[in-house]
Amino acid sequence: MDSRIPICKPWIGEKEKQYVQECIESSWISSKGRFISKFEQKVSDFIGAKYCSSTSNGTTALHLALLAIGIKKGDEVITTNFTYVASTNSILITGATPVFCEIRESDLNIDSSLIEKLVTKKTKAILVTNVYGYMVDLVKIKNICKKHNLYLIEDAAESFGASLGKDMSGSYSDISTFSFFGNKTITTGEGGMVICKQKKHFEKIKQLKNQGNSLSQTYFHDILGYNYRMTNIQAAIGCAQIDNIKEILERKSIVYHKYEKLLSNKVKFLNKLKGSTPSYWMVPVIFDKVEQKRETENILNKNNIETRPFFTPIDLLPFYENSKCVVAKSIYRKGLLLPSFPSLRESEIEKICSLIIGN
Repeated sequence: MDSRIPICKPWIGEKEKQYVQECIESSWISSKGRFISKFEQKVSDFIGAKYCSSTSNGTTALHLALLAIGIKKGDEVITTNFTYVASTNSILITGATPVFCEIRESDLNIDSSLIEKLVTKKTKAILVTNVYGYMVDLVKIKNICKKHNLYLIEDAAESFGASLGKDMSGSYSDISTFSFFGNKTITTGEGGMVICKQKKHFEKIKQLKNQGNSLSQTYFHDILGYNYRMTNIQAAIGCAQIDNIKEILERKSIVYHKYEKLLSNKVKFLNKLKGSTPSYWMVPVIFDKVEQKRETENILNKNNIETRPFFTPIDLLPFYENSKCVVAKSIYRKGLLLPSFPSLRESEIEKICSLIIGN
């Protein structure tokens, strides 16, 4: 038996195997088949969204979202410098310019109080990420968008199942995206989803992701498009996954709060936004000193326990221009992500915590 404790592990059961087998036996294994529309409907029902369009992965979902609202060369999109690179890369791919806003140390999310001073005549949208599953202050940012006639884009890749008040992550913003990569709260192996409030955006995404194929005439391509479609096998896995979403979220919450109980005197945990419920996608902890983090990382690795560093601030990457944002740059070296998955046992959490406390 493998004694290694990974950082993430999908919760796969018999229903996933059953649905995939059904795909194989039906021969519908590519981008057509009953599970695709079924999965889109299940996501729509769960988060309370009107329009959901599945995609091949979370990055293509972001690209389609930006294209749907008309982001192009010369435009500016205000965003965070502390996120997975895919969200900001998607801005560059359209030809637009990302404008980085400072983050809050309390939850590592974009600081909504600093956004408005970055708005210019070129600004067309604000793209936020719910970092590690913690909700951004969408209400305040939405008000800024209304005032300046901007789109609000929510990268909800890490926050499937999180909520802000009565609104589920992905349902509040003008356009939102999910990722269903293998380490996400629910997975399709690869895969993504775009959630739209407006039908015109939904229709444009349907066409763009399907090689620009006409919505009224088969094998006639009205516009330049992409092959960004989800497969029926991916969707089949997703259908089985979302059937267990409540239990998955509950188990991840238990894992997080067990860590918090045992380690609160040793490390800092993030603070959730008032009125929100995180997805607890990951368990991020922050040490007082970089040396403490490195020592902990090493001792956990020696004990066959996988960890992951915090995101490198995007504006430190070689193909981005450095910004004046300093919070992420001061904190990312002191942060560590601990194993967090639904089947993680209490004894395993206790082992991890004892190694951290003893270090």
